[in-house]
Amino acid sequence: MTGRPRLSPATLANLPSEVVRPRYDRQAIKTGVVHLGIGAFHRAHQAVVFDQLLGAGDPRWGIVGASLRSPAVREALAPQSGLYTLVERDSGDERLRVIGAVHEVVVAPENPRALVKAMAAADLHLVTLTITEKGYDGEAIAIVTNALALRMQRGLSPFTAISCDNIAGNGARLAKAVLAAAETRGAGLRDWIATHGAFPSTMVDRITPATTEADIEALADRIGMVDRAMVKTEPFWQWVIEDRFAGPRPAFEDAGVQVVRDVAPWETAKLRLLNGAHSAMAYLGGLAGLPFVHDFVGAPHRVAFINRLWDEAEGTLTPTDGLNFAAYRAALLARFANPALNHALRQIAADGSQKLPQRLIAPLMVRQARGLASPALTLAIAAWMKWQAGRTDDGEIFAVDDPLANQTQGIAEAASAADRVAGFVSLDSVFPAKLAITTELRPVLTAALDGLDRLGAAEMVRRMEASLRA
Repeated sequence: MTGRPRLSPATLANLPSEVVRPRYDRQAIKTGVVHLGIGAFHRAHQAVVFDQLLGAGDPRWGIVGASLRSPAVREALAPQSGLYTLVERDSGDERLRVIGAVHEVVVAPENPRALVKAMAAADLHLVTLTITEKGYDGEAIAIVTNALALRMQRGLSPFTAISCDNIAGNGARLAKAVLAAAETRGAGLRDWIATHGAFPSTMVDRITPATTEADIEALADRIGMVDRAMVKTEPFWQWVIEDRFAGPRPAFEDAGVQVVRDVAPWETAKLRLLNGAHSAMAYLGGLAGLPFVHDFVGAPHRVAFINRLWDEAEGTLTPTDGLNFAAYRAALLARFANPALNHALRQIAADGSQKLPQRLIAPLMVRQARGLASPALTLAIAAWMKWQAGRTDDGEIFAVDDPLANQTQGIAEAASAADRVAGFVSLDSVFPAKLAITTELRPVLTAALDGLDRLGAAEMVRRMEASLRA
């Protein structure tokens, strides 16, 4: 890549003709959105929607992005004046589009006042967040609360705060955290936010694998310039937002967003079908040495396992207008099979202790209460337990990427499967207390974990498929 120019406003005109680029005046856009947690997912999802709205002639929805920790995204975007390439990959196709909606990135630890000031501006109407589960007890909540306090002081209306994290009831979760923080500042702020603010729940969906140096080099070869902020993703995307706003909002529907009365059925379906399958594939496939999602669904017996997992989870979901479970499952399998994404199973496996409760344990609890067996869900949860030892079935050692790794790896050292299960289900942050004391569940999990120890993940999945045919 030596000697190649950097993607920037000055080099836009030199892009190949097939690259779609902003057709609006970036100098005329206003900052209507601040996004907290400007990683690859935001740049592949929400920012694309706002870019589309800007392109349709509404200049109010430019974005100031905030990095809550590392300056890496700012350092990638700043030399490019916020421009970056969205690379949509399907099995036999690749589409390129330059996104211009992000015009500034602030690194919160370096300049928290500048970030709060941006969020307290009169033209600012939306604050979106991708802060992950860990962020709801951290600095992001303080930033939101401080900005709302400044808006109240200035006589402005609250902004609408939209969580875009994969958490059930993410709007209520965000509201609870902000109101608790506001309470420490005085009842007046808390009551003002509770009365006038809005925290709609949302469901977001777009598979966005981590960008590699090879991706950056391949894009440079294609467009003739270097883009260090590029993101790669799939053609599919979905954003469902609860119809609850505190003030002006874009014509989201014109950009393909679904604005609905109740997001819960959508978010639960996504968590238990898409995300649940992802976690199951991450641990079972990872233990078996498979690198990517498309590798897992490349064998019929593993697809049969995913369908069994979905059969179990689907029975715990609430039907709603516009949500066709059969069509959704078929679309998910097609997305999983996309080899162009190279969606790494180890990327998905990270932070499992925070993901499993919503994705796999919640549907298991529903089925358990109904007296239903759940062999696929049970095997997936047992695979997470085995993953905590940091060793694949072939003996490869890896680092467990999880906030509870210090605890879980200690538990994983127990000699017997029964002792390990007892240790894992005692983790109240992962397993609800009433689940930990259930006599029916422990032997089932123990049998699954023992099978993984003796036979390996690949054979356990193969035997499950055989039992379905029997």
